[in-house]
Amino acid sequence: MSARPSEEPANEIGLGGPALVFSALGDEARLRLVMRLCEDGPMSIARLTDGPGITRQAVTKHLNVLSDVGLLRSAREGRERAWALTPEHLDRARRYVDMVSQQGDETLAGLKFSAED
Repeated sequence: MSARPSEEPANEIGLGGPALVFSALGDEARLRLVMRLCEDGPMSIARLTDGPGITRQAVTKHLNVLSDVGLLRSAREGRERAWALTPEHLDRARRYVDMVSQQGDETLAGLKFSAED
């Protein structure tokens, strides 16, 4: 890692982007789809709907939400469409979380220093 998150200006991270990403990931079904794509790589909707619990229409809706915020991309493979993660958007959101975490650590260190005086 070349630069610490706190050294990167907030406007380069794009605060709207992480907020949209976090909002999209706030849904349990979408988070499960992202985790499945992380573990198994690109998949079709047919493969993503394997097993009970979620319909093809629901998966399609969730994939479109994730695609709209830039987390997924799709490509046609024969008659199906394969969905895959776009790691650069996840990485930008991770950098934002790292930046907020570092600020929290610095605040806690300041409080500890003040309490020791």
